[in-house]
Parts: sequence; structure tokens; C-alpha cells
Amino acid sequence: MLKKPAIAITMGDPAGIGPEIVLKAVAEPEFTRNFNCTIVGDATYLKRVADALSLSSEIFDCVKIEDRGILTESFTVGVDAAVTGRASAEYIVRAVEMWRQGKIDAVATAPISKAAIKLGGYDYPGHTEFLAELTSTDRFAMSFFAGDLRVVLLSTHLSLRDAIEKVKAGPIAELIRFTDEQLKRLLGRAVKIAVAGLNPHASEGGLFGSEEADEIIPAIEQCRNDGINVSGPYAPDTVFHRCSKGEFDVVIALYHDQATIPVKSIAFNSGVNVTLGLPLIRTSVDHGTAFDIAGKGIADEASMKAAIKLAAELASYK
Repeated sequence: MLKKPAIAITMGDPAGIGPEIVLKAVAEPEFTRNFNCTIVGDATYLKRVADALSLSSEIFDCVKIEDRGILTESFTVGVDAAVTGRASAEYIVRAVEMWRQGKIDAVATAPISKAAIKLGGYDYPGHTEFLAELTSTDRFAMSFFAGDLRVVLLSTHLSLRDAIEKVKAGPIAELIRFTDEQLKRLLGRAVKIAVAGLNPHASEGGLFGSEEADEIIPAIEQCRNDGINVSGPYAPDTVFHRCSKGEFDVVIALYHDQATIPVKSIAFNSGVNVTLGLPLIRTSVDHGTAFDIAGKGIADEASMKAAIKLAAELASYK
């Protein structure tokens, strides 16, 4: 019998929907049947949430809890607090420790609040940068997987004006090489890369801008000369659809919303955030803490389920 992949699932911010979606996800029989899941969080609070959701106590017979016992102060659901920020950060720290100790094969993370972790003494823009420091990783990139559509982002949280300034041949070529290297490692095979254009219709031969001719095409040609299977630039309004239909393995997107709009249009509740470049496999939901619905029992766990499944799938390629 093949060994079941061991996945650490961080509980996320206790004041958000993280505990709810994690418990709903692992309550599915297929998760305990196919994966060895360990929730990194606070056992007492998880059991309280399970009771509120009317989930059977048998769930805790099938799923391990790495109990951190950090929630020693009261807090309000749906509100940022130092205690919840510190707790959510410590869950991440412990998950990385478990990976270093060889106890798990991959990590799937529930959402955290950037404001709360800062209140708790951890000043990071988000999971990605925090995990990069914990694993001494210098090169990393944000990507999203939505079925056959995979996208890697040239820039993330910047104004559109600033993001356009980042569309330069050097960084694009570097990202193409990095994507080729990382996707080959994660998927265990050669990959076909497409690069999106910046302007409408990829500028249509220079009619709508010069970035394609001046920056994007030279980067692509340089990488093709290095033996990388990359092509483009393609019209941004069609290339993501083409990738979702299997024509490409991944698309290089040139700014945040160019990537996330197609991902969320195709897989709003089931897209997965994958951090490229880390020595460990890390997947995450593609949404935030949703403080406005936290504690109401109505959060959709589809993205959490997808993140756990993808973590296990990628771990199997190692």
C-alpha cells in the first residue's frame, strides 16, 4: 500500500474563517481516507468550533491536532487582535518545524490577517514573505493553480502604474527561467510556458504600445535560446482560456489582477495559491479571513479542500 501523504494544515487566524473551513474540509471522509492530516492550531478552540458547526467528535479520532495552546486571552471573532495574530504566526512556525523534522510532506495554510500578525509582533506582508524567511529562501514567486490553469505573477500588490514600470526584459526573463525550474520540480515533467502581453491584443504589432516589442519579446527570445519552451506574448484576453484548455502548462502574468481575474472567474471557490521557490510544498486558499462572516458557520471550504488536495498531489511528485 502506498504511503499516504502527510499534510500539516495551519488553522489560520482564529478570529477569521480559518478554523471553520479547515474543520469542514477534513470532515470529508476522503481526506481521512487518502491523507494523514494534522491541524496545527489550538485543540480547545477547534473543538469549540466543531461543536458550533455540529461536526461529530469522531473527526478528532481521524485527524491529528498539533496543539499549540497559544489562545490564552479572550478575543472577539471578526476583529484583529494581538493574541490571534501571534497564534496564527506561531502555527506557521510550527508547521515549518514539522517539515524540517520530516513529520510532514507539505503544508496547506488557512488565511491569516496581516494586521493581526503585526499586532502580535510579526511584521510581514503575508504568508509568502514569512515562509521565505523561515526557510531562508531568497527567490520566490506567487502562483495560482485553478485546474489546468496555472499562473505565475511578475508583480503582486502594487498600483497598476507601478506594476507597469516593472515590465522589463530582465525581470521577465528571470521569472520565465524560475517558473520553468519550479514547475518542472513540482509537476515532475517538462512544461510549456506562455507569456501574456501587457497591452490590448498584445499591442497588435505596436499599435497599442511598445512594451511587447521593447521588453517582453526580447525576454522570451532570450529564454528560448536557452532551451526553455516559452512563447508569446499572447493577447491577455485569450491566453488564460487557452491555458485552461491544456494548450499551455502555465501563463506568466504581468500584474496582479491580470492573473487573479481569470483564476477567480474559472475557479472562484477552488483556486489555490502556491508559493514557488520554497524548499517545502506550500499551498493556500485564494481568499482572506472573511471577518464579516466569521463565526456564522456559512464559510465555503472549497478552496481549503482544493489546497489540501493539491498539497498532497504535489508531494506525490517528489
